[in-house]
Amino acid sequence: MESRSSRAATQEYPNPFIHELKLTKAQWIKGIILGCTLLPIRVFLAWILLIAAWIVALPRLAGLSQEERSKPLSGWRRWLFHPILWLLGRAVFFCVGFHWVKVKGRKADVKEAPILVVAPHSSFLDMVIMFPAGVPSVVSRSENINLPVIGALLECNQSVLVSRRDPDSRKEAVSELNKRVTSDGSWPQILMFPEGTTTNGCCLLRFKTGAFVPGVPVQPVVLHYPNELDTIRWTYKGSNWFQVLFHTLSQPYTNITIEFLPVYTPSEEEKKNSRLFAGNVQKVMASALGVPASDYVMAGRIPVSKLNDLSVPLESPGKEAMTLLYRKGLGPRDVEAALDRMIDRCRSGAEGTKANAEELASILGLNKKTAIHICSLYSKDDTVDLRHIYFNMAALIGHVDEISLFHSAFAAFDREGRGSLTKEELTELMGALLGVPQQSTEELYDTATEDQEQLTEECTMAGPDRNNRNS
Repeated sequence: MESRSSRAATQEYPNPFIHELKLTKAQWIKGIILGCTLLPIRVFLAWILLIAAWIVALPRLAGLSQEERSKPLSGWRRWLFHPILWLLGRAVFFCVGFHWVKVKGRKADVKEAPILVVAPHSSFLDMVIMFPAGVPSVVSRSENINLPVIGALLECNQSVLVSRRDPDSRKEAVSELNKRVTSDGSWPQILMFPEGTTTNGCCLLRFKTGAFVPGVPVQPVVLHYPNELDTIRWTYKGSNWFQVLFHTLSQPYTNITIEFLPVYTPSEEEKKNSRLFAGNVQKVMASALGVPASDYVMAGRIPVSKLNDLSVPLESPGKEAMTLLYRKGLGPRDVEAALDRMIDRCRSGAEGTKANAEELASILGLNKKTAIHICSLYSKDDTVDLRHIYFNMAALIGHVDEISLFHSAFAAFDREGRGSLTKEELTELMGALLGVPQQSTEELYDTATEDQEQLTEECTMAGPDRNNRNS
């Protein structure tokens, strides 16, 4: 059962992407004292042990060709190094305060459940699960392979690496995962966090389907942190990674309970439908935790709730952009003038709808650093579609009335001037209005064109009235 302070935090932050640690004066004083004495010792010992693990890990793959590395390790490379790495890794977590790890239930054998799915995902410290789980392989971002020490340990562990920006990398990762989990136990188990990002634990995010696409049995594993202070959570807003590390390492110890639930074997229907499989496992794990199973997901860098095909942001990126612009000295009229410059450029067609950070800075009349920040709210790089900023912010501040706004949006995304939108163009339009890229709006498109061959502006605006008449 979670601690009283954990329950209070959950009630205070129904949004799973927000967690701020509130300390009393006495807790601050205690944290400062332990932070100045205990924390440096812990960090020093943990780094010594990590470096030792790195030294042990290096010869594990030494002399192997790329083809040999793509096969499961066996013989002395496994039985000699595996227990040493397990011991050193567990010692690292002992040093940072995980003195006791309580385990409930039984971990399934790799042939029973090739995949372990773990939730909730609270922070990088969740990796303490690796040791009761027997140091399985993990799925990690490919960028992590370049991290000092950590990258070598991931390689030594034969982790499955995936780039979030490269669709081909994702396909290769799915193929590699499928190969391993259908190898009849030749490969170690794979450990995955199906939420895909960290939260405050007040609910479970909608599970990503990667772990469920192969259609093999999975073992759900739930994590409980029954501590007086909930220092573990690293969320979209609130405590950052440094604060998580500082506050956790400044506690005398950190409690964790790892609960292995019964193996979940998919039905024939679930094997064919990974979304159904993932959703049912999410409900089982949410029930074990006593929290809701939500439709929240992370779309790029923005937390969203899924409404059928649509991704609806919990907080519009335009709100943060507006706050930033006001903080930089722009008034409401300045913002409206900047929005007008954006849409005028898009309509002219001379310079296109895309702008880099320097061009956006010129349009806003602000410095490049501010423009980069705003770009990051709408894009994964320093180039942004000005239509997305314009329509999202215009809708937020009521720059024009709703009908005029929708008319402008329809015209902006009707590339050929046909007077109608394709499914892809509707997807772009909804992404601009909501401020979050949409994966698909096929269901919305089919509903809007139920009695029409094409999605025209007229039938779109009449959609709600038509639905009301039909009902």
